[in-house]
Amino acid sequence: MLEKKIKSIKVLKAIISRLKKSGRKIVFTNGCFDLLHYGHVKYLQDAKGKGDILIVALNSDSSVRRIKGKNRPLVCQQDRVRVIAGLESVDYVVLFKENTPLETIKQLKPDILIKGADWKKCDIVGADFIKSHKGEVGTVPLLKNRSTSNLIKKIAKSF
Repeated sequence: MLEKKIKSIKVLKAIISRLKKSGRKIVFTNGCFDLLHYGHVKYLQDAKGKGDILIVALNSDSSVRRIKGKNRPLVCQQDRVRVIAGLESVDYVVLFKENTPLETIKQLKPDILIKGADWKKCDIVGADFIKSHKGEVGTVPLLKNRSTSNLIKKIAKSF
């Protein structure tokens, strides 16, 4: 079941094309999703609520290291992609190796681009591209005191 949700860009492009022809709204979000917690789950549920199909682009291990530092990710990409695929709100997961998901967004052309409310809409990677294709860019609220960095600090302090 999980493997049916994990797709390459090429396969996902064809799936999205069929879904759009049937009138489905494609929502896209992205992230590292290292040490999944309730904040992530709620965020993805809220993102899914913005359309019909939720695609999550997941940073590869090398991408996470460049962004978060040499000690991250704590959970390898093979496990992270399966955990995200296991969530009911997620329809498809795609892995990307770049620092940002811009190329993935350009390839997939989703209808709606979503990030957490900690992002200004004008700073969301891919926002200009989505708007130029008559798509929507939005944010969803984040739960307070829920972050992977805080969770790592708490674990480190406890042990």
